[in-house]
Amino acid sequence: MCPTSENSRIDRDGVFDAVIVGAGFAGLYALHRLRKIGLSCRVYEGGDQVGGTWHWNRYPGARCDAESLAYSFSFDSNLEQEWEWSERYAAQPEILEYIEHVAVRFDLLPDIRFGRRVQSAHYDEASRIWRIETDRGDTASARFCILATGNLSTPAEPNIKGLDTFTGRRFTTSRWPNGWVDFEGERVGVIGTGSSGIQCIPRIAEQAKHLSVFQRTANFSIPARNGPIDSGFSERFKARYQEHREFFRRGLTTGFGDLEAVPRTVGVGAETAAPLSDQELDELCEEYWSVGGLQFLSVVGDSMTDEAANKRIADFVREKIRQTVFDTETAESLCPTTYPIGSKRLCTDHGYYESFNRENVDLVDLRKSPIEAVEANGIRISDRFIELDALVLATGFDAMTGSLLRIDFRGVGGVELKKKWEDGPRAYLGLMVSDFPNLFIVTGPGSPSVLSNVVLSIEQHVDFIADCISHMSAGDHRTVEAEAQAEEDWMERVAKAADKTLFSQGASWYRGVNIPGKPVVFMAYVGGVGAYREACENIVSEGYAGFHFKA
Repeated sequence: MCPTSENSRIDRDGVFDAVIVGAGFAGLYALHRLRKIGLSCRVYEGGDQVGGTWHWNRYPGARCDAESLAYSFSFDSNLEQEWEWSERYAAQPEILEYIEHVAVRFDLLPDIRFGRRVQSAHYDEASRIWRIETDRGDTASARFCILATGNLSTPAEPNIKGLDTFTGRRFTTSRWPNGWVDFEGERVGVIGTGSSGIQCIPRIAEQAKHLSVFQRTANFSIPARNGPIDSGFSERFKARYQEHREFFRRGLTTGFGDLEAVPRTVGVGAETAAPLSDQELDELCEEYWSVGGLQFLSVVGDSMTDEAANKRIADFVREKIRQTVFDTETAESLCPTTYPIGSKRLCTDHGYYESFNRENVDLVDLRKSPIEAVEANGIRISDRFIELDALVLATGFDAMTGSLLRIDFRGVGGVELKKKWEDGPRAYLGLMVSDFPNLFIVTGPGSPSVLSNVVLSIEQHVDFIADCISHMSAGDHRTVEAEAQAEEDWMERVAKAADKTLFSQGASWYRGVNIPGKPVVFMAYVGGVGAYREACENIVSEGYAGFHFKA
């Protein structure tokens, strides 16, 4: 994918209008959009091709949990109409193929340098530019720095005794090797039952001689009900694509697909659970369960704000698990009981629970038998030793801030982003940080980000950034940064919105709980993509209230 001759060149004191960090969905759209307003750009990407998370996450079963027809760019109507998705939920190879197609179609590759990780970005106050360095020795200066680093791109490092002593093959889902990995005839262990684990376990179970699944915390998962996209449905859907897009932007909390050929004009599910009898709620849940996907929590409007409503929905899912898994003890271990459904990332699956009915699959409940140590040829738990030929770590990410804080950012007066965020991330609209002029974050902390269809949120953020830069040009402004008070007020709004929900009851990566020493702060805006978009539009209409411009 990468143009070898150009990519081998090191930038020596390169001068650009904007440097973009990352070449996934966000970086590619940022490059396309900023070019449109006349900016010269350089993109630095750590991988050897475009794709971002869809380049790195190649594990068996990797698949999007947003519907393909929604999880795609909307900025070009011809692209929308011409690209044909094969499945309701696209698998990783197809999504990567789509991203590669976009990069080629819009001639983006010449401005991207692959195999480079940005190590530092320091703001030069005298010249009012950002000075950027990469691990390959590139040096560049740019008026604007755009961070398209992704929310789920930095793997969490598991703290497991003896992990490095394992002599078998070891894999990490978020850094999976390129090419087929054959587990035929092997004893395989998978540590982790979050989204990546839930996706890869059924596929590995089909290959392995024996699979041991090591589960610390059970997760709720909803069947995806994936399948081929009927050409007739696709044609009807695309005929009203713009209505769907507008519905995603404003009519839904998360901006995920709406499952219908004709966009809905009203809400879905029931307003609240309280007036519904147990039978009525179960029937409604059954309807959503049969359709599948993350829309399941839309079955009632108060599923994430009312504990009683949430428990009734969780009970329905727990009963589904018991009905699916034959072994009673295994089924009970797979039933989450310690947090509200949805307060940790709700997963979608393709035969996850059914995998535990296979004779070659065992669940190791680490609440009952904790890991004592990994050894050369297996894992020792409290009551036995499990021999393994291969080990798969599905242990998640340092979400939302991990990819940002591994870069040495320094703003006005040399202030370090790591220092500024030592008590948790703070960003106005999730877009800008005070004391860091002309530094923009795409889907950063304080925006809907991971609680939304992220491609939709990416487009909205990049459009905001491009429009803001155009506004600066029209007003002869050289810099823009978030005002400290506006940043503080927005983060207070983010916290209050989260406090009104059940999200705070889940020990999830939404709050950074999975990373030792990370501040426990709910990092996303839960008010929904529609409310967030409206807030941004109001701020712009008020002359970019909360942003400070300098000539």
